[in-house]
Amino acid sequence: MPYVIASSRLGYEQITNEIAQLTGDEFYLIDNKEDLNLNVLREINPTYVFLPHWSYIVPKDVYEAYECIIFHMTDLPFGRGGSPLQNLISRGIYETKVSALQCSEGIDTGPIYVKRNLSLYGSAEEIYLRASKLITEMILYIIGNSPIPIEQEGEPVCFKRRRPEEGNIDDLKSLEEVYDYIRMLDAEGYPHAFFETKHLRMEFRRASLKQDCIHADVIITKKEDK
Repeated sequence: MPYVIASSRLGYEQITNEIAQLTGDEFYLIDNKEDLNLNVLREINPTYVFLPHWSYIVPKDVYEAYECIIFHMTDLPFGRGGSPLQNLISRGIYETKVSALQCSEGIDTGPIYVKRNLSLYGSAEEIYLRASKLITEMILYIIGNSPIPIEQEGEPVCFKRRRPEEGNIDDLKSLEEVYDYIRMLDAEGYPHAFFETKHLRMEFRRASLKQDCIHADVIITKKEDK
């Protein structure tokens, strides 16, 4: 049977090929926004459309015509909305779940197929790599078991997508907070945690928390004159 994996994150070409080899099924990767449309999907006629690390809104005509499955890094209905990893860590939450849910009109409101535990220790890049492996296992489970999604239960808590300026560590008071801010933004393509003086900007990566200090890589640039 044919399946589609739609992801805007690098690395999913290899993951798609690995899943195809494991299952013996046909898998097609969509990695840009314009290709997730009815014309493309009708040519494939997929049983499921899996959307790990997909950064765009799924068109209504797509999720109404095909069973689309989103993977969200919270224990839904807690943590609906944007920037789940950063919102969790900034709240001091270091263990979460990845929820596989059916795409619906509301943001992260669809019924749940399966949940799996995920640790939020390490850099954002390390966490995303762990999540990708976990999502691969969840995709294989869904293909093999065809679970019926169950409506979400509990009081919803919604997250707002974080803005780049929220990575400023200027107001943080503890080493633990600073360490969390650096690591939760330490992934390819993310605006890193930063600190600014009148003339300079410092961006931090690869943080290591010691007993009484933090070791980290820092890039110092001159701010543009306004």
